[in-house]
Amino acid sequence: MIRFSSLLSALVVPAGLALAAGSASAQMQMHDHAGHNAMPSETQGDSNALSTGEVKKVDRDAGKLTIQHGSLDNLNMPAMTMVFKVQDPAMLDQVKAGDNIRFRVERVNGSLIVTKLEAAK
Repeated sequence: MIRFSSLLSALVVPAGLALAAGSASAQMQMHDHAGHNAMPSETQGDSNALSTGEVKKVDRDAGKLTIQHGSLDNLNMPAMTMVFKVQDPAMLDQVKAGDNIRFRVERVNGSLIVTKLEAAK
């Protein structure tokens, strides 16, 4: 019985460490907003406030922007890099990677959507 227990420990411990390392690696990747528990905008601050950010990627085919942003106060969300759908596909033609922007994100039917976008001044 002692040998089985030792063998089991020898197999399980390295597997657990590998899973923990994989989990830490996954946490360092870019955040996706799908499961984020942001507060609805009507419960937070100024409903017209714009957040600041930098466009990291424009994906016209998917209708999405990757934005490294400061806090999204209206959603009670901290600063991070996220991928957002845009409300109007024409917004994607207004920006390119590297542009500093001011923008508004709102929860629409359970998704976080860029509803307003302008160049930062």
